[in-house]
Amino acid sequence: MDKKIEIARYDKVLNEYVEFNSFSAFQKMNTEYLLATKYLIEDVLRLGQVNDDKINEKLKTFYSDTTLRKLTADAIAKYNDMSGLEKKFSKGFRNLRKQVPSLKVPFIYSQISALNESVVVGDSILGFSIDKYMGEDYPLYKRYFYDYQRKSMKPERILPDCFDFYLLSEYPLPDEDKGYLIDRMLHTGKIHYIVSQILDYKTFGEELNYTKEEEAWCEHNRKKIWEYMMQNGHLYSTDPMTLRKYVKPAPNTAFFGDQSPMMVGVWMGTQIVDSYMKSHKEMTIKELLEMTDYSKMLADARFNP
Repeated sequence: MDKKIEIARYDKVLNEYVEFNSFSAFQKMNTEYLLATKYLIEDVLRLGQVNDDKINEKLKTFYSDTTLRKLTADAIAKYNDMSGLEKKFSKGFRNLRKQVPSLKVPFIYSQISALNESVVVGDSILGFSIDKYMGEDYPLYKRYFYDYQRKSMKPERILPDCFDFYLLSEYPLPDEDKGYLIDRMLHTGKIHYIVSQILDYKTFGEELNYTKEEEAWCEHNRKKIWEYMMQNGHLYSTDPMTLRKYVKPAPNTAFFGDQSPMMVGVWMGTQIVDSYMKSHKEMTIKELLEMTDYSKMLADARFNP
């Protein structure tokens, strides 16, 4: 049985270094949290290279900003106790590894990313930024983010976001920039399908952070959506703008008006994958993750919206 996951509090270690100029915190950042520090400095904040002579002073100065000190204090106070989240991570990885025993459980840590990346996935590590999950009504968010972005910036999105990004990093879409819309829909759709299963979501819309109204809209319009995609040749489109409208966060899915939720293409992808799995009951989650012939999956799905 997998051991209980403990979330490493990199956010607190970094805060200790910035606030008290703590040498022991600085040592931890460069030993226990070496990779987390490297990703934060080089990829998330882009302050320079982790081995630059003055990089630690630069990092401390950056996090000494008044607004950032307040955000850090608020985030650490809100997430002082992560035992509930640790239980959910443990259960999720236990469920996932029953299906795919070869998957390694990454080193999981929390950080403050200064409102940059929500989730960081690297070589055997998985970090999430607690300052990006303060709740959609957190006052500072209103200055920097649109309503549709703030909708996902709440504590309950940490778990699905982490599992989505983790699985996408372990099973990336081959030739992501060259594929058809159907490839993107089914690849992303199968990830959300699997995360829905392992985290026990009742519906795929719930895992995608849809409201009940948004999910009802998709169900009511599924036939029209599918017909529109077919009639306009969108399934085998490689046009970046078309792909973006179907699968990327936005106020809505532009082809279907203001009432539509974002990422209708991903929702439709989960429906096709669900149809495929119902007609291929022998297929395991591991085999589904490894399958990348999406034209064949679509043909074999017997999808009838």
